[in-house]
Amino acid sequence: MMSRKHIGSSFDDFLAEDATLQGVTAVAVKRVIAWQIAREMKGQKMTKTALASKMHTSCAALNRLLDESDTSLTLTTLAGAGRHWERKSR
Repeated sequence: MMSRKHIGSSFDDFLAEDATLQGVTAVAVKRVIAWQIAREMKGQKMTKTALASKMHTSCAALNRLLDESDTSLTLTTLAGAGRHWERKSR
């Protein structure tokens, strides 16, 4: 059998050359964060209003946090969500 070797650059290199790597990475990270928070909310049977109150933030800010396409997530908002579940943010 012939072994297939990687020829050319990686997909990350392609995105970096196209100047889209940072944006694509931000969207991917945001999707994971939003999915994890939504999963925790569902597991604890918690409403958006209740979580926003516990985070000391508005429902609009929580909606932005849960919006997978909105990459304007601030560290303060992320830390507030993490504190609620006593998890360390990485």
